Amino acid sequence: MLSKSVVAVFFLIILLYGNLFIEVEGIGVNWGSQASHPLPPATVVRLLRENGIQKVKLFEADSQILRALSRSGIQVMVGIPNDLLAPIAGSVAVAERWVSQNVSAHVSSNGVDIRYVAVGNEPFLKSFNGTFESITLPALQNIQSALIKAGLASQVKVTVPLNADVYESASNLPSAGDFRAEIRDLMISIVKFLSDNQAPFTINIYPFISLYNDPHFPVEFAFFDGTGSPINDNGRIYDNVLDANYDTLVWSLQKNGFGNMSIIVGEVGWPTDGDKNANMQYARRYNQGFMNRQKAGRGTPMRPGPMDAYLFSLIDEDAKSIQPGNFERHWGIFYIDGQPKYQLSLGNGNGLVPAKGVRHMAKKWCVLAASANLQDPQLGPSVSYACDHADCTSLGYGSSCGSLNLAQNVSYAFNSYYQVSDQLDSACKFPGLSVITTNDPSVGSCKFKIMIKSDSSGGEASAPFKRSVAVLLLLWMCVYIVL
Repeated sequence: MLSKSVVAVFFLIILLYGNLFIEVEGIGVNWGSQASHPLPPATVVRLLRENGIQKVKLFEADSQILRALSRSGIQVMVGIPNDLLAPIAGSVAVAERWVSQNVSAHVSSNGVDIRYVAVGNEPFLKSFNGTFESITLPALQNIQSALIKAGLASQVKVTVPLNADVYESASNLPSAGDFRAEIRDLMISIVKFLSDNQAPFTINIYPFISLYNDPHFPVEFAFFDGTGSPINDNGRIYDNVLDANYDTLVWSLQKNGFGNMSIIVGEVGWPTDGDKNANMQYARRYNQGFMNRQKAGRGTPMRPGPMDAYLFSLIDEDAKSIQPGNFERHWGIFYIDGQPKYQLSLGNGNGLVPAKGVRHMAKKWCVLAASANLQDPQLGPSVSYACDHADCTSLGYGSSCGSLNLAQNVSYAFNSYYQVSDQLDSACKFPGLSVITTNDPSVGSCKFKIMIKSDSSGGEASAPFKRSVAVLLLLWMCVYIVL
């Protein structure tokens, strides 16, 4: 029988380290790395674990990130960028080398729990004009062959993350769903290949994009509050666009003989800046609404039960392409320094836990000098240069800094360039225009950021694992004392 002191120690350990044993069922996150100053991978892995996140989706096979995930207990989907599809499609040997270097090596030597290889990323987007249509399936087949040769096909499955524009509905009802006419045969071939290999269909669904592309889109239908006008599809009621979109896919699969195919929602989320509809309030409303339904086990009319899903995304990426829109750099539930943007419960009853051990640069900013002339002909080119080499996406209409006056806009641009340049004195040398200050120039909700210090040493790469081992050792000692 355990003594009272041992029991007390046991429960103390549980209280102190309980997050080691708490996981959010079925929830994952996308971890993108297109940042000017990315957090050390070990710091991000610790962030994942302390927030109870059990799955992560990577857009490429970054060896440092994969090593940091070693023995972390986090399941991994590792991606192959679209620009690698052609060489992989053209050669089984190239596919075998990729699998050997980016899957086999990490599974066998580093204990990384890789579950999926994502072949490409939304390769059939209409904006790609068919660039990847002829090579995606061959690349998928070659990666599968490479996994079989490596003896990993039973534990690592292939998939292709696709945008929701691969299917459509002539009546806007889910039950009328089918694959897009011009790629229908290709889609059926891919689906059959995935089905034959017990692999899932991965789809990215973005209600925000629907709202961004269509000013007449019913805003309330994007959220999960049930306040939008519902759609009645032969008795199936849809009160939000995610469910309707998801079931349009289900019908598309079912009509073509794959009604039981497993589905992963590869990306789902809401940005916080860069557009009038990208803000903290909407992002929290959407993501918390999604998490609440996951926790409640709610699915769609066609597929009851929680979705297998990955939130998009974990951390902001200030170097990401803004071709789709300024919002692209603001999808994270955390800022680039790992601080939570808003209160969000991922299902474990707590709010978001911030990243630990993150160091910021000095509290100084580069701003427009008081003596500067706003009519200076060099002002425009200087601002353009700063924004071309830094992130000014918060300055757009309806964004968090969209109401600044001209002088404040210039200061924001100068400071963005100064911070991304590691606060080098030479980065605040716009002739006769700029000056360094220690007075925070932030205006209301528009924050003039201070950059974090980059640290690629990875000194804490095994910290989460070490802590797990320490807890287990303490538990073992308790049992040893009793015995």
